[in-house]
Amino acid sequence: MEEHKTLGLLKKINYPSDLRELKIEQLPELCAELRQDIINELSVNPGHLASSLGVVELTVALHYVFNTPYDRIVWDVGHQAYGHKILTGRREQFQTNRKLNGIRPFPSPFESEYDTFVCGHASNSISAALGMAVASKLQGEKRHVVAIIGDGAMSGGLAFEGLNNASTTPNNMIIILNDNNMSIDRSVGGMKQYLLGLNTNETYNTLRYKASQWLYSRGMMTDDRRKGLIRLSNAFKSAISHQQNIFEGMDIRYFGPFDGHNVIDLVRLLNSIKNMRGPKLLHIHTKKGKGYEPAEKAATIWHAPGKFCVDTGERIVTDTSGTPPKFQDVFGNTLLELAEKNKKIVGVTPAMPSGCSMNIMMKSMPDRTFDVGIAEGHSITFSGGMAKDGLLPFCNIYSAFSQRAYDNIIHDVAILKLNVVICLDRAGLVGEDGPTHHGAFDLAFLRPIPNLTISSPMDEHELRKLMYTAQLKDMGPFVIRYPRGRGVCIEWKCPFEPIKVGTGRKLKDGKDIAVLTIGPIGNDALAAIKRAETERPDLSIALYDMRFLKPLDEKILSEVGENFSKIVTIEDGVSNGGMGSAVLEWMDDHNYTPKIKRLGLPDEFIEHGKVEELHKIVGIDVDSIKNALIK
Repeated sequence: MEEHKTLGLLKKINYPSDLRELKIEQLPELCAELRQDIINELSVNPGHLASSLGVVELTVALHYVFNTPYDRIVWDVGHQAYGHKILTGRREQFQTNRKLNGIRPFPSPFESEYDTFVCGHASNSISAALGMAVASKLQGEKRHVVAIIGDGAMSGGLAFEGLNNASTTPNNMIIILNDNNMSIDRSVGGMKQYLLGLNTNETYNTLRYKASQWLYSRGMMTDDRRKGLIRLSNAFKSAISHQQNIFEGMDIRYFGPFDGHNVIDLVRLLNSIKNMRGPKLLHIHTKKGKGYEPAEKAATIWHAPGKFCVDTGERIVTDTSGTPPKFQDVFGNTLLELAEKNKKIVGVTPAMPSGCSMNIMMKSMPDRTFDVGIAEGHSITFSGGMAKDGLLPFCNIYSAFSQRAYDNIIHDVAILKLNVVICLDRAGLVGEDGPTHHGAFDLAFLRPIPNLTISSPMDEHELRKLMYTAQLKDMGPFVIRYPRGRGVCIEWKCPFEPIKVGTGRKLKDGKDIAVLTIGPIGNDALAAIKRAETERPDLSIALYDMRFLKPLDEKILSEVGENFSKIVTIEDGVSNGGMGSAVLEWMDDHNYTPKIKRLGLPDEFIEHGKVEELHKIVGIDVDSIKNALIK
């Protein structure tokens, strides 16, 4: 990568130890260079821009104050950690970010000792950091542990579980609340409103800090006395300000809010509180997209804007005219159509209205759409509550994030057979976001749950028909999974027709091999069959689109079991426990003995790269399928 001419300080910094050689007065200049480097790099190699720009000063301050990697910095939702990566030995490699075999999309301990924990999903930083703080204490270490969490991630239940435990478990951790009033879409809920109104008297905090330091210096501050003093002072402050601070109500010392873009003040603040005993929360205000005007004005669009021109702020958008729409847009438009006809339909999403295109219905029917924040489990149970009393929720969650709602699906929806339509966007391999975001497991982990209908459309027409079917009377819990990206139907707006639950369809006759697929991978299978039969004219291959994982189409399975000695199953989920496993089990249960080859994702986490690259690696691209059929 050619060095940008303005990176006078940054190009001399390979690790945080180099950063700590700078004078504090040089830090604003370094921040400006780091911000420019991120902008320049992401303009040609797309990634998460606005989030990383918003924490430049915080990132520099953290590595300047703390002795990383011995001291632990735990990021939450690592899409804001690009500056962290650049400062921790990966500046030269950052041009490979999110590319196959390049820098990982999110912090990972497998990549760097400075990356302390996995952080692709939200709300886990406090719990993980508390675990590290306890481990440090029990092993006699004197390391500092810092958790960074955003106001959006603070809406997740796990964050509150971590806070609750941090308030009662002896620790000296620092929690930094990065409050930018955004997650990807704008933050919602009571925590947002609370943070907007929260204020603390700096003079009061200074006096209390000096008093506690005086007591410590004279050996008069035991843990019990510290907690007692905090409770007394919190009560005193609440009486004066007529406001109860939720964090200090949990015996977590609160500081803030402060300007998160004043790096010199941040350094001084962190130095002043880092040696205080007990859990502390530093509340800072930042601006997502800070320092790049287009990103500041439209942070949601510039969360991950793709390629763009740095000078003009113009996004370089590929001409998609004449191409099929994205599955998510077909979902969003179809949901609005259905909601206009069925007054019981409501929409629910955990913080991803634009990502899943529920914003289409949200714009037209704001009173019937609900963004519940980063709270996947709650989104399911909330939907269950509405369904119990007569509404018909379409709850849209990214497949990988639905893993966090597994108990809610079982306990709060499936047991009661509630009419909740669970739409799993980003199913299968999603590409550059990597293993934390691949929708690899939903087919396998949902299949054992009683009362569920589990389906996956092969194309946009099938998606519309499945959505229409799911909202018919008394369908019970109905899962529809579909991938990220575009389908195959340019003319996507087909008429609504019901699909009989548990029925697949034969797409091609054949005599030698039966191929069974579920979902859009069936289109690749069809192309592979054509190639295989061209190379081997003696081969005759049948293709069945199963449509439903649960219930399986037993009529198709009986036909296949009776007429074929060779079966190939193909799915874009893990092979273990998925559709191929279901077919194997059915054939064995019904005394059929064909040779079955299962194609799907292997028993390992798949790294990042373009979807087509990853499909080739795991053997479910067109050529790999063709070769498997010929063999």
